Amino acid sequence: MDEQAKKTALRMIPYGLYVLGTRNGERFNAAAVNWVTQASFKPPLLAMGIKTDSEAFQHLKNDGSFALSILGTGQKDTAFAFFKPTDRQEDTINGHPFETLETGAPVLVDAPAWVEGRVTDIVERGDHGVVVAEVIAAGVRQEMGVLTLAECGVSYGG
Repeated sequence: MDEQAKKTALRMIPYGLYVLGTRNGERFNAAAVNWVTQASFKPPLLAMGIKTDSEAFQHLKNDGSFALSILGTGQKDTAFAFFKPTDRQEDTINGHPFETLETGAPVLVDAPAWVEGRVTDIVERGDHGVVVAEVIAAGVRQEMGVLTLAECGVSYGG
Protein backbone atom coordinates (compact mmCIF):
# COMPACT_ATOMS: atom_id res chain seq x y z
CA MET A 1 0.00 0.00 0.00
CA ASP A 2 1.16 3.52 -0.75
CA GLU A 3 1.32 4.91 2.83
CA GLN A 4 1.29 8.58 1.76
CA ALA A 5 -1.72 8.05 -0.50
CA LYS A 6 -3.54 6.22 2.30
CA LYS A 7 -2.80 9.02 4.76
CA THR A 8 -3.83 11.75 2.33
CA ALA A 9 -7.03 9.98 1.28
CA LEU A 10 -8.15 9.25 4.85
CA ARG A 11 -7.46 12.84 5.91
CA MET A 12 -9.75 14.05 3.12
CA ILE A 13 -12.75 12.64 5.02
CA PRO A 14 -14.36 15.64 6.74
CA TYR A 15 -14.25 15.49 10.53
CA GLY A 16 -16.02 17.62 13.09
CA LEU A 17 -14.66 18.39 16.54
CA TYR A 18 -16.64 17.53 19.65
CA VAL A 19 -16.06 17.32 23.38
CA LEU A 20 -16.85 13.91 24.81
CA GLY A 21 -17.87 14.14 28.45
CA THR A 22 -17.82 10.99 30.57
CA ARG A 23 -18.25 10.11 34.19
CA ASN A 24 -17.18 7.22 36.36
CA GLY A 25 -18.55 7.68 39.85
CA GLU A 26 -17.52 11.19 40.93
CA ARG A 27 -14.67 11.36 38.40
CA PHE A 28 -15.37 13.45 35.26
CA ASN A 29 -13.48 13.41 32.00
CA ALA A 30 -13.77 15.62 28.95
CA ALA A 31 -11.75 15.16 25.76
CA ALA A 32 -11.77 16.48 22.21
CA VAL A 33 -12.82 13.78 19.75
CA ASN A 34 -13.37 13.83 16.00
CA TRP A 35 -14.22 10.32 14.81
CA VAL A 36 -17.99 10.56 15.30
CA THR A 37 -20.86 9.73 12.95
CA GLN A 38 -24.53 8.89 13.09
CA ALA A 39 -24.93 5.19 12.35
CA SER A 40 -28.73 4.59 12.51
CA PHE A 41 -32.06 6.45 12.52
CA LYS A 42 -34.13 3.88 14.42
CA PRO A 43 -32.88 3.60 17.03
CA PRO A 44 -30.71 6.74 16.80
CA LEU A 45 -27.15 5.43 17.05
CA LEU A 46 -23.74 7.08 17.00
CA ALA A 47 -20.42 5.40 16.25
CA MET A 48 -17.30 6.94 17.78
CA GLY A 49 -13.62 6.04 17.54
CA ILE A 50 -12.10 6.52 21.00
CA LYS A 51 -8.46 5.89 22.01
CA THR A 52 -8.36 2.68 24.00
CA ASP A 53 -5.66 3.97 26.37
CA SER A 54 -7.72 7.05 27.35
CA GLU A 55 -9.61 7.70 30.54
CA ALA A 56 -12.71 8.48 28.45
CA PHE A 57 -12.63 4.99 26.94
CA GLN A 58 -12.37 3.40 30.40
CA HIS A 59 -15.31 5.50 31.60
CA LEU A 60 -17.38 4.39 28.60
CA LYS A 61 -16.58 0.75 29.39
CA ASN A 62 -17.31 1.14 33.11
CA ASP A 63 -20.26 3.56 33.21
CA GLY A 64 -21.67 3.18 29.69
CA SER A 65 -22.98 6.73 29.30
CA PHE A 66 -21.68 10.00 27.91
CA ALA A 67 -22.50 13.50 26.75
CA LEU A 68 -21.19 14.77 23.42
CA SER A 69 -20.94 18.55 23.20
CA ILE A 70 -21.12 19.56 19.54
CA LEU A 71 -18.85 22.53 18.93
CA GLY A 72 -19.78 25.23 16.45
CA THR A 73 -17.71 27.00 13.86
CA GLY A 74 -15.43 29.52 15.56
CA GLN A 75 -14.97 27.47 18.75
CA LYS A 76 -11.40 26.40 18.00
CA ASP A 77 -10.12 27.68 21.36
CA THR A 78 -12.76 25.63 23.16
CA ALA A 79 -11.75 22.49 21.27
CA PHE A 80 -8.05 23.04 21.95
CA ALA A 81 -8.74 23.32 25.70
CA PHE A 82 -9.73 19.63 25.57
CA PHE A 83 -6.60 18.39 23.80
CA LYS A 84 -5.03 18.21 27.27
CA PRO A 85 -5.84 16.29 30.47
CA THR A 86 -9.09 17.06 32.27
CA ASP A 87 -8.97 19.70 34.99
CA ARG A 88 -12.24 20.09 36.89
CA GLN A 89 -12.66 23.12 39.11
CA GLU A 90 -16.14 23.12 40.72
CA ASP A 91 -18.48 24.08 37.83
CA THR A 92 -15.82 24.34 35.11
CA ILE A 93 -13.90 21.73 33.21
CA ASN A 94 -10.68 22.80 31.48
CA GLY A 95 -11.79 26.38 32.14
CA HIS A 96 -15.23 26.01 30.51
CA PRO A 97 -18.55 25.99 32.40
CA PHE A 98 -20.44 22.73 32.25
CA GLU A 99 -23.69 21.23 33.44
CA THR A 100 -24.91 17.70 33.95
CA LEU A 101 -28.17 16.53 32.49
CA GLU A 102 -29.71 13.07 32.00
CA THR A 103 -26.56 10.91 32.10
CA GLY A 104 -24.67 12.95 34.67
CA ALA A 105 -21.77 13.40 32.21
CA PRO A 106 -20.50 16.94 31.61
CA VAL A 107 -22.08 19.03 28.83
CA LEU A 108 -20.36 22.30 27.89
CA VAL A 109 -22.64 25.27 28.52
CA ASP A 110 -21.19 27.16 25.54
CA ALA A 111 -21.73 24.29 23.07
CA PRO A 112 -24.45 25.08 20.53
CA ALA A 113 -25.81 21.52 20.73
CA TRP A 114 -25.32 18.22 22.51
CA VAL A 115 -26.45 14.64 22.61
CA GLU A 116 -26.33 12.18 25.47
CA GLY A 117 -26.13 8.46 25.00
CA ARG A 118 -25.72 5.00 26.40
CA VAL A 119 -23.16 2.56 25.04
CA THR A 120 -24.62 -0.50 23.31
CA ASP A 121 -21.49 -2.09 21.81
CA ILE A 122 -17.72 -1.67 21.86
CA VAL A 123 -15.36 -3.19 19.32
CA GLU A 124 -11.79 -3.21 20.60
CA ARG A 125 -9.45 -3.52 17.68
CA GLY A 126 -6.48 -1.28 17.01
CA ASP A 127 -5.52 1.81 18.98
CA HIS A 128 -9.09 3.16 18.94
CA GLY A 129 -12.18 1.26 20.00
CA VAL A 130 -15.38 1.69 18.04
CA VAL A 131 -18.06 2.69 20.50
CA VAL A 132 -21.68 2.36 19.35
CA ALA A 133 -24.23 4.15 21.48
CA GLU A 134 -27.92 4.97 21.45
CA VAL A 135 -28.84 8.65 21.70
CA ILE A 136 -31.17 9.09 24.68
CA ALA A 137 -31.32 12.90 24.93
CA ALA A 138 -30.39 15.93 22.84
CA GLY A 139 -30.52 19.70 22.98
CA VAL A 140 -29.86 22.68 20.73
CA ARG A 141 -29.01 26.15 21.99
CA GLN A 142 -28.09 27.58 18.59
CA GLU A 143 -28.27 25.99 15.15
CA MET A 144 -24.99 26.53 13.29
CA GLY A 145 -22.24 24.76 11.37
CA VAL A 146 -20.02 22.31 13.25
CA LEU A 147 -16.38 23.10 14.00
CA THR A 148 -14.16 21.00 11.72
CA LEU A 149 -10.56 19.89 11.82
CA ALA A 150 -10.05 21.74 8.52
CA GLU A 151 -11.21 25.01 10.12
CA CYS A 152 -8.69 24.47 12.93
CA GLY A 153 -5.83 23.62 10.58
CA VAL A 154 -5.39 20.24 12.27
CA SER A 155 -5.03 16.78 10.74
CA TYR A 156 -5.88 13.63 12.64
CA GLY A 157 -6.13 10.41 10.77
CA GLY A 158 -4.51 8.47 8.01
